[in-house]
Amino acid sequence: MRQGGIPLANRVDPFGALFSTPSRGRLMGNRGGRFHAPGDRTVAGRPFAAKQWICCVLAFEDRRRIVWATGYTELFFMDEVTALAAGHRPCFECRRADAMAFAAAWGRSQGGLPPSAPAMDQILHGERLAPGRAFAKRLHRLPPGTLPAGAMLAWRDQAWAIAETGLADWTPEGFRQPQPDLLQALLRESEASVLTPPSILACLREGYRPAWRWL
Repeated sequence: MRQGGIPLANRVDPFGALFSTPSRGRLMGNRGGRFHAPGDRTVAGRPFAAKQWICCVLAFEDRRRIVWATGYTELFFMDEVTALAAGHRPCFECRRADAMAFAAAWGRSQGGLPPSAPAMDQILHGERLAPGRAFAKRLHRLPPGTLPAGAMLAWRDQAWAIAETGLADWTPEGFRQPQPDLLQALLRESEASVLTPPSILACLREGYRPAWRWL
């Protein structure tokens, strides 16, 4: 969607920041309501309306929307690995099977039943935002050897994801192919600056498998 020939800043990167790109995202989502100005379709304040950060399918029940109009602020993600790193969870309406699998994995990680969506949102909101600031991505310092496939981290001035066969660097169009040697270099370090919230990491360890987009 364009504004004056320029794509709207409605894409989300692994740091949770909004940016413009002509590349089409694979998933849609929102952050609990509208936080853009409907008139000029810009964001001046905090980039979320509530704690409910979700990622959705692009098409559902033949619904049609005007992006960044008077309704909620529509967001788009390159893929689900990116959405999870930014702190979004699967939507229980349009992605119910994925959302149920995500909640079940969350419950297993805690040794209990699947939690409610509001309970997950409350925890995730504290894990994705740095405390004491209006909006800043919270980085979690963790040993890289503890990170599951699908985890994203900030390393060497860019965003990477851990894949089964190596370390894959992120681009707005898709992940580049995994590099085994870089993963080995990362594993030799004592800590990594992890983007994916800890509770989502736990879901990945318990078997939740997000969708990837590769170049």
